[in-house]
Amino acid sequence: MVETNDVVYTKSPLKANPYGIIKTNKGKTGIVSTLYAVYHPNDITDSEFVQVYFEQDARMNSYMHPLVNKGAKNDMKVSAENALKGEVIFPKLDEQRQISDYFRRLDILITLHQRKSLITFKMRKNMSINDNYNNMLFHEYYQKWITVYKEGAIREVTMQKYRMTQKWLKKLIPNLKINELDRISYQQLLNDYANEHEKQSTMDFHHQLKGAIMDAVDEGLITKDPTRKAIIKGKAPRDKKIKFLNQFELHALLQDLTLEPQISFDWLILLVAKTGIRFAEALAITPKSFDFSHQTLSISRSWNYKSKIGDFQPTKNNSSVRKIQIDWQTVIQFSELTKDMVQEQPIFVKDGKRVFNSTINNILARHCKAAKIPIISIHGLRHTHASILLFAGVSIASVARRLGHASMTTTQKTYLHIIRELESKDIDLVMKSISHLI
Repeated sequence: MVETNDVVYTKSPLKANPYGIIKTNKGKTGIVSTLYAVYHPNDITDSEFVQVYFEQDARMNSYMHPLVNKGAKNDMKVSAENALKGEVIFPKLDEQRQISDYFRRLDILITLHQRKSLITFKMRKNMSINDNYNNMLFHEYYQKWITVYKEGAIREVTMQKYRMTQKWLKKLIPNLKINELDRISYQQLLNDYANEHEKQSTMDFHHQLKGAIMDAVDEGLITKDPTRKAIIKGKAPRDKKIKFLNQFELHALLQDLTLEPQISFDWLILLVAKTGIRFAEALAITPKSFDFSHQTLSISRSWNYKSKIGDFQPTKNNSSVRKIQIDWQTVIQFSELTKDMVQEQPIFVKDGKRVFNSTINNILARHCKAAKIPIISIHGLRHTHASILLFAGVSIASVARRLGHASMTTTQKTYLHIIRELESKDIDLVMKSISHLI
């Protein structure tokens, strides 16, 4: 049991500060481990003075060394009994208290001074950092920000968009310093960008800037959020290209393909139309991707076709890693096409030659013209695949999994027009169903 102002001591190595004064509210009691000896101060001893007296390492060592236990190992330990045998010259009780009070006040002053010095140092350091940043141009800060926070954390194709945003900053605000960025200058930046871009592109530009700007606000480099109440403008949108074909148009397109016994880009068009996979996913397909016995196609990676040296890369997201069921006709066709090919080599990338998205789109456009149907892109075939499934009554959840969407929300947003059209048909079906109930 211990009480306020008791001195506790353990026979630990001397360098471990083996003593201490109990600090609790007056009248309170507590407990310590039995490894400690507890000493109660007598009427002529002030515990605070004892602590002040022994806080100097030299004095503690000079007191304890003669009392060290003698034995085979000189481990610098002092037994609880021997600890009381040392001699200390104590002044009168009032003097002890005056001395301990003096040193306590001195400790407090030193602590406050150190704390003040530390705060001053941090302020000067921050001021120095801020001075360096305040003299930095905003497009330079943004360049540094995307290097630190985005490089290596996002896909290269997304990183290229951030780099493009940085180029536009350098073009539109080449001399604007980071501490000069306010609501007016930011709105003017958005307006200048909107003069050459559609509203959605301006919105994307705004979102790519906002992360860096909010970090600058948090760091105190910008005093207030300049993006607050920003107005997004933009050029009138161009006539949208048709994004998907109907079932009859798709049939006409596939009939026009030249499907020879060797792998060609026409086979790539057919596979995308039948599976809804992305262009980059199609380029990464190898003979090993097929499981013909189970009628599945595994998508576990994509192909970095935008790089000069193409190579495998991760899929767009974790949900994009999936197995897609394929029909028997596709199984028979591709089992024959790939039987003599290297298992780990992409079937649509020949000898490491670069494959451009525009090349496939040009081939697809020629087939669309020949079939006398609307011209769509290779990505439009993905939309076509999803649209046909939805019109056939396949659930949104199944379509989302087949496309590799991260959530059904993405599918719903992308194909909202089809879903609304299907809802109209559902209403007619509901009305017909309930009209026969009586």
